[in-house]
Amino acid sequence: MARGISTTVLRRLDLTAAMNLAKQAPEMQSTLEDAAQRLSESGERAGRLLADEGVSERYLALLAATYKGMADAGAPAPVRWLARVVERRPETIKDHLKKARRDGYLGTVAGKAGGELTDKARAVLNSMSDAES
Repeated sequence: MARGISTTVLRRLDLTAAMNLAKQAPEMQSTLEDAAQRLSESGERAGRLLADEGVSERYLALLAATYKGMADAGAPAPVRWLARVVERRPETIKDHLKKARRDGYLGTVAGKAGGELTDKARAVLNSMSDAES
């Protein structure tokens, strides 16, 4: 015999908040899509620049920054996307992200996907942008 939701559970539901969230969903989705598009464009340019460089300091810092940005934007499957852009297997990208964490380019934050860029990663990225200027 199938049973429905109990009245106790129904009383706990905040239907007003759910309706407000549903009204915001299209706007939030377009914002997420815009952010993902910007990340995709910049990440693909960076991926082309570093695809043949090997696992260097610049590669790890840029990989960490791109991964963090994608995670912050809520992009689905950032590791698979990075693997495609850098032309490596997803397992390899996972290993490189672990190396980026071990080598101090990407820090972990409890309960937060992606983590945080470290000062070391920011310094490498700043030196890259200074070299381009």
